[in-house]
Amino acid sequence: MIDRRGLFSYLAITFVTTYAIEGALILTGFRVTDIPPLYGQFVVVGVMWVPALATVLTIKFVTHEGFGITNFRIGPWRPYVATALVIPATFVVIYALTWLLGLGQPDWQLTGFRALMAASGADLSTMPLPAVFLVTLFFASLVIGPTINGIFGFGEEFGWRGYLLPKLMPLGKTQAYLLVGLIWGLWHAPLILVGFNYPGYPLLGVVWMAALTTAMGIYLNEMTLRYRSSLLAGWMHGAINGQGYGAWRILFTNVNPLVGGFTGLVGITMWLGMGVWMVRRRQPRSEHASMAEVEDAEIGESEVA
Repeated sequence: MIDRRGLFSYLAITFVTTYAIEGALILTGFRVTDIPPLYGQFVVVGVMWVPALATVLTIKFVTHEGFGITNFRIGPWRPYVATALVIPATFVVIYALTWLLGLGQPDWQLTGFRALMAASGADLSTMPLPAVFLVTLFFASLVIGPTINGIFGFGEEFGWRGYLLPKLMPLGKTQAYLLVGLIWGLWHAPLILVGFNYPGYPLLGVVWMAALTTAMGIYLNEMTLRYRSSLLAGWMHGAINGQGYGAWRILFTNVNPLVGGFTGLVGITMWLGMGVWMVRRRQPRSEHASMAEVEDAEIGESEVA
C-alpha cells in the first residue's frame, strides 16, 4: 500500500523549499551562464541537500517510521570500486559516440575554455598545456567525483533512492522507476529554465532533463536496491556529476545539449541501455525479494552497517 501521507509530506517539503530558494535566487538575476556568480553556486549546491532534509523531517515528524527504510548504510565495497570505473567509462563512450556521429568536435587546444577564463580575468600564463590540464582534470575527477561531489550527491540520493523509491515500490518496479525519474527531473526545472544543462532550450530542456534522470535512474535504482545502500547511490551521483561537469564539458564545448554529450539523446540512450542491461541481469530475482538474496550473495564481502 502506498504511504500517501509520507509521500505528500516528502514531495511538498522538497519541491516547495527548492522552488522557493531557487525562485528567490533567480529573481535576484541569477542565471546559469558559463561562470555563474559564486554566491549562486553555493546556493545551488546547498539545495542538493533539500531532499535529505525532507526525508528527515517526514520520518521524524510525520510518519515516525524509523530510518531503516532509507538503507542508510555503506554496504559492500566492491560496487563502489566498480561504479567509480564504470561511470567514467560510460562517459568515454558517450563522448566518443558524440564525436564519431559528427555531433560535436573536441577542442583539443581548449580555445573556448581559455577564452572563458580570460574573460573572467584569469592569468592564462599559469595554465598548464591543454593536454596536461585535461589529463590531470580527468584523473582528478575519478577521485573527487565520487568522494567530494558524492557528499552533495548523497543529499539528493537520501531522498530520491533512500526515501522516495522504496515508498513507490508497492506500485511495481516499472511505475516506481518512471515516477522517481520524472520527479527527479522536474525538481531541476527552475534551474533548467535559466540555462542549466540545456542553455537556449528552457522548455524542451525540462522534458529532456526528465528523460535523462529517468534513464540514469534505472541504473542508480538497480544498484541501490541490489546493495541496499543509499550511500552507494550518493557515491554514484557524485561520480556522474564529476564526469558530467568536468573535463568533458571543457573538451566538447560546441555540442547541442539536446542531441550529443551527456545531456542529449546520445547520453540518454547510453544510460537507458545500461539500466535495461542491469534490469535484465537481475531478472530472475523477484523485485520484492531482493533484500534477502543480496544478504546471501554478499556473504564474505566486507559490510559496514
